[in-house]
Formats: sequence, C-alpha cells, structure tokens
Amino acid sequence: MHTPPRPPVSHLLYLHGFRSSPQSAKALLVAERVRSQHPGVVWCCPQLPPSPREAADLMRRLTDGWPADRMAVIGSSLGGFYARWLSLQRGCVAALLNPAPFPQRDLAKYIGEHPVWQNPDEHIFFRAEFVDELVALAGDISRLAPAQPITPDRLFAIVSEQDEVLDWREMMTFCAGGSIHRLPEGDHAISDFDRHIDRLFQFLGLAA
Repeated sequence: MHTPPRPPVSHLLYLHGFRSSPQSAKALLVAERVRSQHPGVVWCCPQLPPSPREAADLMRRLTDGWPADRMAVIGSSLGGFYARWLSLQRGCVAALLNPAPFPQRDLAKYIGEHPVWQNPDEHIFFRAEFVDELVALAGDISRLAPAQPITPDRLFAIVSEQDEVLDWREMMTFCAGGSIHRLPEGDHAISDFDRHIDRLFQFLGLAA
C-alpha cells in the first residue's frame, strides 16, 4: 500500500543539550532558518530546567494542542534523548543530533554544579535524584517504543563517528531504523552543522 507523504511541519520544538541553552550554535542556526525561510512555522526553543521530570512536564505543556501529524521535535545530545521520549508520547516525528542514548548512566558522574556553555556566569545544579528521573523517562521509551517502530520517515539523525562525548555505535543503535546521516569526521557539537542543516529541513518537509 502506498503511504502518502507526510505534510510539512507546521510546529517545531528544539531541545538543547546538557549545560546548553537556546543560544547554542545549532539552535540559533535552526531558528534563523525558520525565521527567514519558514515564518509560518510555530517555533519554540525553551531553556530546559535541570530536572528531567520538570523538563518533560515543560515539553508536554509547550506542545499541548500542537497537531501530532504536523509537529516535529529536534533534540541535541541530552535533548535528543528528550526528543525521542516526546516523539513517543505525542506520536510525532523527531530529529536527533548526536543524541544521548543512556543519559541515566552517563550523567551520574556529573552530579554537582556546572557552568552553562554559552554563558559561564550562569550555572546549573544537577542533583542525584535527577538520575532517577532519567531512569523513569528511559523506562517510558522502552515501554512505548515497540508500538511505534522507528522508520526513515519518522526519525532523522545526525551521528558523528568522532564524537568525543558519546559512543557513536550506541547512538546508531538508539536511532536504528531511522534515516541516519553519519559523519565520519565530526565532533559532539557538530561544529560544521551549517553543512548538514539542509538534510534536516528536507526531513521536516521544509526544504528551501
């Protein structure tokens, strides 16, 4: 049976990573592309609270009422984990940029106070109980994923094989079944993101 093409995205949520902010380079590039080329798209890029439970509540609140068939969520690093969670909650498409497959494991060693990358004068405090909150979200993903298998039209990912923070093989497994753009060279931040942003917008149905 022929599957009709997805309608272009009309509502777009961007989720930044751990210790990051809406002022990250990738978030700003996506925001500028939306503003300049797709001004009719509803754009939302919030500052996420350090608490994963509060972040999840915020994501749900911000997208309440958004049409599932016309919305997409983009997430970078920890935001990629959140984006996968939200896409399963809402039944929407997701784009993951070097997503964190196991933040409940990896962030356990970062309990304490940390400066925000884009503004070292700002700090977040990552508490021990936040690890348990990540475990709960990972459980949601495991529970919901079997009923919503990953397909190339539902999930897009950029994975850097030279990521200095995350294991690219784990990221590949996390995104298996989706449309994965592998970068043989590239860092965790995807510093040359401007070279790959067109692929992202093609996935969203918002090509120039």
